[in-house]
Amino acid sequence: MEQVLDVYTRPHDPAHPVVCMDETTKQCVKETRAPRPPAPGHPARYDAEYERNGVAHLLLYYAPLENWRRVDVEEDHVATTWAGGVRQLVEEDFPEAECITLVMDNLNTHTGASLYKAFPAPEARRLLKKLEFVYTPKHGSWLNMAEIEFSSMGRQCLDRRVPDTGAVREEVAAWTKRRNARGTPAQWRFTTEDARIKLHSLYPKLSD
Repeated sequence: MEQVLDVYTRPHDPAHPVVCMDETTKQCVKETRAPRPPAPGHPARYDAEYERNGVAHLLLYYAPLENWRRVDVEEDHVATTWAGGVRQLVEEDFPEAECITLVMDNLNTHTGASLYKAFPAPEARRLLKKLEFVYTPKHGSWLNMAEIEFSSMGRQCLDRRVPDTGAVREEVAAWTKRRNARGTPAQWRFTTEDARIKLHSLYPKLSD
């Protein structure tokens, strides 16, 4: 936990950006009956019945000090899918960075081994040399600022039925563009000192 909090106190350095990464899913559902549009005195009406239509997998990369995010909407979330997103982060999103600090949880695909599954060993090693992995602790995913972005996306973009992965991709792309256009970076105020006071019960008890 303290390692993650220390990362968030680093000064802004374009050569060493901090990127928070997280994944989630969105159940795609189709309407079985056409919704009724709103009318004077009546809200829009939707039938309770729906048809399941697969799952969209969302991988979000968020650089809080740059106020930048990218969201990939994929058909799966296997190791090679994650590796492709990380390669884009290194080669296209931050090509001038000397090292990217990637904050994420301990999902079994979030490792250097996934890069070796996706790419030849020399390329995987080249990518790894430009990455620093910092993992949130077990049950501590709330420390990942990418979760804040997913929370906003859920409220502003995906809080309704979306029929398929293509529609999710369009909605998320519009949300991302609008969100990136805003100039306000994140303000993270929970520090290591706060953690030692408010979460003291989680620290090991040392005998005198």
